[in-house]
Amino acid sequence: MAEILSNAYFGIYVGAIAILVGALLLYPSTIMRWVDRKRYQYEVSFALYMLTSTEKFIFNSFIFLFAAMIIIATSLYLPEHLSIVVRRAFYYLAGDDGSVSQPPLESAIANGR
Repeated sequence: MAEILSNAYFGIYVGAIAILVGALLLYPSTIMRWVDRKRYQYEVSFALYMLTSTEKFIFNSFIFLFAAMIIIATSLYLPEHLSIVVRRAFYYLAGDDGSVSQPPLESAIANGR
């Protein structure tokens, strides 16, 4: 049964990719105009049109590396930081750290010591 489902999902993925490729083949001018417009906006916004090819490559490399470092740092450290912030907010609002532990005397009595 699982193999049938995986084959069905594979067929859906192949069909979706075929539709996208077909759209690209049927309307290349519209998509290429949009890509060219975005590239032009990027070059004009950062004044890259007046740089040489080497300078553009260096600038784009720095932008790419900076964006990659931001994405990696966000994906590695943000979830842990958010959990710390939520625990602190719960502590400030509820006055408790959220753990359900018994005091030592009550736990000793409960264990029969």
